[in-house]
Amino acid sequence: MPTTQGNRAILDTPAWQFMSPLPVATAAGAFIAGSRHFRQQQLYVSSATVAYLHNPQHGGWVQVPSPALATAIGAGAAGCSSAWSTGSTVGAASLTATGGTTTTIVTNQTLARDLRGYQVHILSGPNAGATLDIVSNTIGANATITVATQASAFTASTVYRLLTPRWYVVASGTLAAGSFRVYDFATNTWTSLTITGLPATIATDGKLLATPSFDNGAYLSMATGTATAGGASNIDNSGKAWTVNQWANYQIRITAGTGAGQIRTISSNTATSITVSAAWTTAPDATSQYAISGNDDFLYYIGNGAVTMYRYSISANTWTTLSPTVARGGAPGAGMSAHWVSAATESDWTAENAIQNGRYIYSFRGAAGTGLDRYDIAANTWAAITYGPATETFTTGSKWEIIEGNIYGMKDATGRWFRFNVATSIMDGWHTRLFPDSTAIIGDTAFTLSYVDGATRIWYLYQALNTSNIVLRAMVF
Repeated sequence: MPTTQGNRAILDTPAWQFMSPLPVATAAGAFIAGSRHFRQQQLYVSSATVAYLHNPQHGGWVQVPSPALATAIGAGAAGCSSAWSTGSTVGAASLTATGGTTTTIVTNQTLARDLRGYQVHILSGPNAGATLDIVSNTIGANATITVATQASAFTASTVYRLLTPRWYVVASGTLAAGSFRVYDFATNTWTSLTITGLPATIATDGKLLATPSFDNGAYLSMATGTATAGGASNIDNSGKAWTVNQWANYQIRITAGTGAGQIRTISSNTATSITVSAAWTTAPDATSQYAISGNDDFLYYIGNGAVTMYRYSISANTWTTLSPTVARGGAPGAGMSAHWVSAATESDWTAENAIQNGRYIYSFRGAAGTGLDRYDIAANTWAAITYGPATETFTTGSKWEIIEGNIYGMKDATGRWFRFNVATSIMDGWHTRLFPDSTAIIGDTAFTLSYVDGATRIWYLYQALNTSNIVLRAMVF
C-alpha cells in the first residue's frame, strides 16, 4: 500500500522525537554533513581525529577511520558531500576500467564496502551515457562491479564515475597540508587535498556546500531536451527561448544519442544555444539528448568573517577566489548559513526560460544580525535580500537546513525554529522545540532525511543539540 502523509496544518503540529544519541557530545566547530544518495548517510565530524557515519535506516552511528586533519575542528570548520566519486583517486573527473564483460566492470580501485543499490555512470566507451544500478561488487584491490546485462561488453576503454558518497572537510585554525581532506565511502579512505587558494587562517563560522546533480538515487535536472544541432563547443535547441546566460556555471550532461556520457560546465548561452567551457570529445548533433543541472564539479566555501568566497574544482583539485561583479554587502559571522536552492516548487522558480532553481546560494549573515544575502551563480553577483519580518537575529548556536524551497533556522540555543520561503521572502515561525538546549556553540549539527515511497516524499528535520549528544527530529509538513 502506498504511503500517504495525512498531517494537516493547524490540525497537527510537528512533534520532536528522541533519536539515537551521538557517540560523543558536540563541541565548538563540530558539524554534521549529509549525503543525498539513496542511503542518505550523515558524516559527523566531532574533532580533527574522530568522525562517525549515521545509518538512517536504523538510526545508529559507526566510527570511520580518523580524519587525521592537520589542524583543529573549531570555528569555521565545515563539510559537505558531493554527488560522485573517483574512489581513492583525487584531482580527476573519471576512472577508467581495466576490462569487463556485458555485466561486469573491472576497476583499478580497492573497494572496501558492498555498494549494491548505488549507481555507476558510464561517461565514454561501451554503453556510454548509461547510469546503472550496482548489483554487487567484489571487495579488495582491482574490484569488479556487477550490473544488469548491457548491449555491449565493458572494456579497458570504459570511462566511468561512481555515484557514491564523498565528504569534503575543511578544518580551522592556521591551515596546513592536511587541513582539507576528503572521505570516500566506497574505498573507506581519507585523502588530503590542496589548501592553495584558501585563506591562511580560518577562525570564524563558515560553510562548505556543493551544487550536485544527483539526489536520493536520481538525477536532479533543471531542464532536459533533445538538441537540434551541435558543434565543437556548443549544443543547440532551436525551440527554446532561454534568457541570455541563465545557464552560466550550470552543468550539461549528454544523456543519450551522439556524445552520450559527456559532461561539461556551461560558460554561456543565447536563447537557443549553449556554449561549454571545454570542447566536446564528440560533438553533439540532432540525436543528442541532454540534461542541465547543478554543477557536480564545484564546492563553495563561504564565511570566515569575510565577504570573500572560494570555489573548489573537484576534478582539478584547485581553489579559486571568486570576484563577484557586485560584492557581498557585509561579512557573515557566528550563526551564518549558506544553502544552494535547487528544488523550489513555485512556477517562477521552475519556468525553464527564466530558471531560478539551481541559480542561487542564500546566506543569512548571522553575527547577531538579520542580514540575508543571495549569490547568483550564473551572474557571479551578490544581492541583499529584503524579507519580512526581518527582526529575529541569529548568532552562535544557530542551526540551519534546507528542504525544497524553504530554509529552516534555529535561533542561537533557544530551540525556536523558523522557516524562510525563498519564493515569497517571508520568514515565519515554524516550531519551538520544548527540550532545552545547552551552552551555545558554533557548528551546524542539523540535517534532513526523507522517506520516499513512489511519488510520496516525507521530510524529517534532525538536530543534535548544542554541547550535547542528544539528537531530536520532527516531521516537516
